[in-house]
Amino acid sequence: MAAGWDVTVLIADCDEDDRPLQILGVHAADLDSAFIKGRTRPHPQTVAVAAHLFDTDARVRGGVLAALAAGQTEVTLWGEACPAELHGIDTVHHELSAAARAFKSQALAACGVRRAVNSVETFHIGMMASVAADLIPAS
Repeated sequence: MAAGWDVTVLIADCDEDDRPLQILGVHAADLDSAFIKGRTRPHPQTVAVAAHLFDTDARVRGGVLAALAAGQTEVTLWGEACPAELHGIDTVHHELSAAARAFKSQALAACGVRRAVNSVETFHIGMMASVAADLIPAS
């Protein structure tokens, strides 16, 4: 549960160490099986994707485009740039609390990444603005 949300992270190899995800309070599931079970699972309110996966994984790209076309799911991408083929996507900033920065720092350390955690994160977001009420449009 993250801020009242039930969060599942889809990963390509479920045999990897999921301790960083446990630190963040989220569950891991297999990416391939999620696409197979897609129609029998509850419809997600939000899908968050690394922008580079949108560009490099046809399954992820197809899932994001289908979610945007259906208009029932907020799509959030993180990464330096929003993929050019996505239209109607806004750039927003989210200010992390001190607690969120601490948890993220510990999760990164569990992955072997030692770097400072920024107080503000930038995302690219499309659909369902009511869900994004705590985000500040980047201008």
